[in-house]
Amino acid sequence: MIKIYTDGSCIGNPGKGGWAAIILNDGKKTKIKGKKNDTTNNQMELLAPIKALNEIPKGSKVQIFTDSKYVKSGITEWIHNWKKNGWKTANKKEVRNKELWIELDLLNNEFEISWNWVKAHSTNDLNNEVDLIAKDAANL
Repeated sequence: MIKIYTDGSCIGNPGKGGWAAIILNDGKKTKIKGKKNDTTNNQMELLAPIKALNEIPKGSKVQIFTDSKYVKSGITEWIHNWKKNGWKTANKKEVRNKELWIELDLLNNEFEISWNWVKAHSTNDLNNEVDLIAKDAANL
């Protein structure tokens, strides 16, 4: 089982953003990160699992840990209705970050993923570590 911890950060919202992931696979710990100017925190939160999933073999069993309820609820609950409603929210508005949601949804279907929410800035050491990496990436 591969474990992935993800986080996104934004200085200003919108502003300079960073994303990060820690991938634990067969006792090996890999850290990845990236940045984007003129972005939002939610976009960075979405980009982190997208980038991480692109680093591992398709079909893998994966546990993803995120402190973003937006990401966890979006991919496990809301996305079903968005797709049924032509990518519209319950309020009939366009889903924000649709392109990233589509990309994450496609990846979600290529793996056996368990999505897990963890409390931010709490006792989870790996979540705290990935938070610092994402903030560092946003500051680059």
